[in-house]
Amino acid sequence: MKILALETATPAGSIAIVDDAEGLIGEVKVNVRIAHAERLMPSIEWLLKASGISIKEIDAFGVSIGPGSFTGLRIGLSTAKGFSFAANRPIVPVQTLDAFARTMPFCPHMICPMLDARKNEVYAGLYRWEDNLCKEILPRTAIDPADLLKKINEPVVFMGEGSKIYKDLITEVLKTNAVFAPLSKMSPSASTVAEMAIEKIKQGVTTDPVSLTPLYIRKSEAEIRWKG
Repeated sequence: MKILALETATPAGSIAIVDDAEGLIGEVKVNVRIAHAERLMPSIEWLLKASGISIKEIDAFGVSIGPGSFTGLRIGLSTAKGFSFAANRPIVPVQTLDAFARTMPFCPHMICPMLDARKNEVYAGLYRWEDNLCKEILPRTAIDPADLLKKINEPVVFMGEGSKIYKDLITEVLKTNAVFAPLSKMSPSASTVAEMAIEKIKQGVTTDPVSLTPLYIRKSEAEIRWKG
């Protein structure tokens, strides 16, 4: 089973092709200022060509649905939906923070993926590996980082752009309990999205592309202004 997965929740977007028998076939991750709308399709085309795989050989499409950048999530989801309709293949949504936490497999400490939500907030959750599963300890939320840190009293591995922005605060509050992931683990990975999509498909979980929407957690600025 071959999965093409898209991760566009942060500026460091990525795409990957994973086979449940062969493992990772290829992944492209680029952290640049060029918008996902400009680089996503060329990256997909390049990866398919480099891998010697046609879109017809893809069995399903995995997509990171948030939380994260509103624009990035919409671009990734609309692209995945387009492929799903065109290829008549299922689409599998994967929550961004769940997949992000899993990029630190079997970590002995609690894990805190933290994305910049702007307005002095972060999108974050707390996870722990137990019984070979990455379990959610604190549900994903949009929160003031200072309020999040009040909930922590043990060593935690912080990862993501939010942890870089608030590194001084995290270190000041948690001191030696603050551990930061290496640079290579500071952004979500499409390959992990693909792995989770494979697991969901084997459990019989797919989603109707028409009804699938991003997981924003909080309202967009446009929605707030419109209702105001």
